[in-house]
Amino acid sequence: FPGLADVSISQDIPVEGEITVPVGSHSPDEDYSTLDEPVRDTIMRDLKAVGKKFVHVMYPRKSSTLLRDWDLWGPLVLCVSLALMLQGGSADSKDDGGPQFAEVFVIIWFGAVVITLNSKLLGGTISFFQSLCVLGYCVLPLTVAMLVCRLVLLAGAGTISFIIRLIVVMAMFGWSTLASTAFLADSQPPNRKALVVYPIFLFYFVISWMILTFTPQ
Repeated sequence: FPGLADVSISQDIPVEGEITVPVGSHSPDEDYSTLDEPVRDTIMRDLKAVGKKFVHVMYPRKSSTLLRDWDLWGPLVLCVSLALMLQGGSADSKDDGGPQFAEVFVIIWFGAVVITLNSKLLGGTISFFQSLCVLGYCVLPLTVAMLVCRLVLLAGAGTISFIIRLIVVMAMFGWSTLASTAFLADSQPPNRKALVVYPIFLFYFVISWMILTFTPQ
């Protein structure tokens, strides 16, 4: 602006207000970052988070913990544990049991992906990985059932053994289904909950059938 160069400001004019930058209270937590913490603390924090999710599955109730702080470490551990216990069955007596290990991975992960896509297409409000987290963690009761069945089979494979395994597998199948629906059902429209629960029922039923029909070499 051409006329402003000749305008002078008197030094006697008081300036109102403060021009200092306010500095708030600075706490040490603001400088703390997970990148600066020791590796041991990071591992212990993650293990505690996984343990809390296991507790939520064993005592299923309506909670957003599995949905809010999702991870795939627990499902991976459960999938590997279940696959290791299932391999070496009589169905694969001609080889080393490797295909059965792969079958568990395919069924669990592919089945979880299909159920998640079905949930999203029906108008689900949770994310893709949140659904995978819930479905994977809810395999925990069936993993416990597989461990019990392996212990029962050590005593023999008679009728009593089959009845005990049937009761255990059915109980854990119902536990897994109820736990997963407790976390996932509320994220669906009320008139479409049955369309979401039915694939979950089939998903855990297939895994339960693999556990019940397993017989060691």
